Amino acid sequence: MERWTIHRPGAPANLVREEVERPVPQLGEALIRVLACGINFSDLLMLKGTYQSTPPFPFAPGGEVCGIVESVGEGSDPAYMGSRVVAYCGHGGLSEAVIAPLAACAPVPDGLDPVKAAAIPIAYGSSELALARRARLQPGEWLLVGGAGGGIGLTAIEIGMRMGARVIALARGPAKREAALEMGAEYVIDPSDLQLSGYALRDMILEYTRGARMDVIVDPVGGELSRAMMRTTAFEARVLPLGFASGEVPIFKANHLLVKNVDVIGFWWGDYFPKAPDAVRESLSRLLGWAAEGTIRPYVSDTIPFARAPEALDLLAERKATGKVVVSLERSR
Repeated sequence: MERWTIHRPGAPANLVREEVERPVPQLGEALIRVLACGINFSDLLMLKGTYQSTPPFPFAPGGEVCGIVESVGEGSDPAYMGSRVVAYCGHGGLSEAVIAPLAACAPVPDGLDPVKAAAIPIAYGSSELALARRARLQPGEWLLVGGAGGGIGLTAIEIGMRMGARVIALARGPAKREAALEMGAEYVIDPSDLQLSGYALRDMILEYTRGARMDVIVDPVGGELSRAMMRTTAFEARVLPLGFASGEVPIFKANHLLVKNVDVIGFWWGDYFPKAPDAVRESLSRLLGWAAEGTIRPYVSDTIPFARAPEALDLLAERKATGKVVVSLERSR
């Protein structure tokens, strides 16, 4: 089979399309013929060798796929054989076939496009579990979403709205602002219009909300934007650092957390499969059902054919993507 391989830490340009042996699933594993692979910021970090769960080189990036189960390991439950599933594989998805744990697979409802399905596991899964399980977001609360033009940000808006929150979004540029509004944000601010080292963001939000502060903050960006968002927190606010797209990991001052009674809540979706797999499978089943019904609408801005897969990673590296980027293998055949 063919896959896109990185042999040493580097950039998307260092990916090589090569032929490798088709893998063989072991007990508890499935071999999935890949139809589509979702691309995430974590893939860029893996290429550089800086992600918290970077596999040994060489490897293929791509942590989430939609595909057809070709075989399962000897002694494994054959229930998924021949069916379409989404799966979290961690890496290896930019291949014609990939191994994934059966525990990390969920059936795809009929009628749901593979590209849309591949956009769901990590971004929607992170937002749904983070907001419902970790932040305990309640109807009527204020939710502030940073990086709202990206995959995590847009899904956090959509899930937050579904949970009954009032959503304010931060998104850079006209296209990303429009996407945030389309997903349901009632107020969108472009951080590039603000002097974030001061209190402009806080003052703008307080003016819009007539004095209400933010109950929950989703922060996939970090850096200076993170510090600005912390100034908007309400009493007993919950802050979710979900990523560091700015390249700067934020530091939260304990005295500020103390005097404002603020929780900073860690959340990494990938760790839930080995430690709370039932919670993830239930979440994925809900999300896939909602997508099939049209209740949620995965915002895939770019679908790249397998032959040009490095371009998908470049879109994220150059911050040119609005929403989700997916590599399609169907359109390559």
